[in-house]
Amino acid sequence: MKPDMIKSAVIIEADDLATQPDATGKHVLAPLPYAQEALEPHIDARTMLLHHDKHHASYVEKLNAALEKSPDLRHKSALWLLLNLAKVPEEIRTTVKNNAGGHVNHGLYWRAMSPAGGGAPTGRLADAIKHDFGSFDLFKTKFDYAAAAFFGSGWVWLVKAQSEDGRLEIVTTPGHDHPLAEGRVPLLLNDVWEHAYYLKHENRRADYLKGWWAVVNWQVAATRYAGAVPATKSVAVA
Repeated sequence: MKPDMIKSAVIIEADDLATQPDATGKHVLAPLPYAQEALEPHIDARTMLLHHDKHHASYVEKLNAALEKSPDLRHKSALWLLLNLAKVPEEIRTTVKNNAGGHVNHGLYWRAMSPAGGGAPTGRLADAIKHDFGSFDLFKTKFDYAAAAFFGSGWVWLVKAQSEDGRLEIVTTPGHDHPLAEGRVPLLLNDVWEHAYYLKHENRRADYLKGWWAVVNWQVAATRYAGAVPATKSVAVA
């Protein structure tokens, strides 16, 4: 990825700030923005406990451990690390990619949901979805199809292309890859790693996907869409 591929966006500056380490250079697991049981019955409390307190926590722990070998990188945000892997020593590059990605993506995932969520988007985001997908229902069908058809562990995203027309697109990424590495600004995401749903739904990923729409935080998605505009700096370069 060339650094100039990414035209920084206001919302990306916010993501960069949200993934900064603390004053000691340690990345920190933020608490959930709601109680673990708040998304019931769509996502159960036990899954949320393990997903956040164990899986997400392990990414933060492993990222901090890897960065002990490169003190000059300890004060970089997790998003910066993810977008500047060529500047990360080769011996820890894969570990940093996987765990910085897990940290960044899960932080977005928690905020993409709300106990007061569900329904449909309104305003400019709703208009853009209708324009680029035909209707909200068609968008949901295409998003669910991409998530259900994805083989293995990864993420499904609604993104805004950083092209001149700025179209909305549905993309999938393997592992903990992030669409910004390909110049796409994330607006909404769903986790299709099995640990996101297996306790409740076992291998029935489609059931998880169907229930997830009831907790989607469209207010956050709309804010991200409004903020997906050129800004004054880039987190893709030092």
